[in-house]
Amino acid sequence: MSPIEIMMHSMIDKISNEETWVTIGESVFKIVAILIVTGILIRIGKLAIRNIFKLRTPSRLRISERREATLLKLLENMLTYVVFFVAAIMILSVLTIDVKALLAGAGIVGLAVGFGAQSLVKDIITGFFIIFEDQFSVGDYIRVDQFEGTVEEIGLRTTKIKNWTGEVHILPNGSIMQVTNFSLNNSVAFVDVKISYEGDIVKAEKVLQELFEKLPEKYEDMVKTPEILGVQNLAASEVVLRVVSETLPMRHFYIARQLRKEIKLCLDEHGIEIPFPRLVMYTRNEQDYEKLNAEG
Repeated sequence: MSPIEIMMHSMIDKISNEETWVTIGESVFKIVAILIVTGILIRIGKLAIRNIFKLRTPSRLRISERREATLLKLLENMLTYVVFFVAAIMILSVLTIDVKALLAGAGIVGLAVGFGAQSLVKDIITGFFIIFEDQFSVGDYIRVDQFEGTVEEIGLRTTKIKNWTGEVHILPNGSIMQVTNFSLNNSVAFVDVKISYEGDIVKAEKVLQELFEKLPEKYEDMVKTPEILGVQNLAASEVVLRVVSETLPMRHFYIARQLRKEIKLCLDEHGIEIPFPRLVMYTRNEQDYEKLNAEG
């Protein structure tokens, strides 16, 4: 009997064997059961994570909504990866594949890849600590080296920053060494008000203070009533008063523009002059020229 015929007879015997089909059926049943349990565990785990974050309000441990959304998504992804990894190992065991040898080989390959991808590992570790320590979140206005703008996306490997002109800067997390976050605390708007030397400084301060008392109700971005610090400078043709106003994070540019408009309208209403550049021209007559020539 030829080897091919022997192989065919062996295959026919296995196919016709009842135990073979029982073994295949058990394996298929176990794999389906593992997949069903995996899906159930992922759903239960995600629901538990969301419920934990919902209970944060009455607890002493409070985090910002932006960080909550970031951590929630990160934990859900980690849960999904871990459960699927365990399920894959169990399925391989059901298929009678030597999992220990496979893991040992994967460990050696992973070690070799790790030495060749140190920058990638550094990016991932740095990204994890950025999210974990809440150094900045999506929507924050930050400065990293010469890049400045709003955080569009935070990943474990890269961070995307969009500046006010529309350009998006993609930075590897491993290159982020120093970060200035402008969105953590309230901002302060500075406005310098110029009054002519002929104007009444005391009256100007009084009418401005009356104006400032009404502004927090008009502009919700103002945290406190604007304050006049006093005379900032005595310039060549004007007295400079400095006004400050505490605002919500990154709203100081808008409030400063509105303050300038309100101050201008208020000073015009009360007849207080804002200085402007002046040019004095002096014309000599013919007698002056003759006198100069005679003296020369």
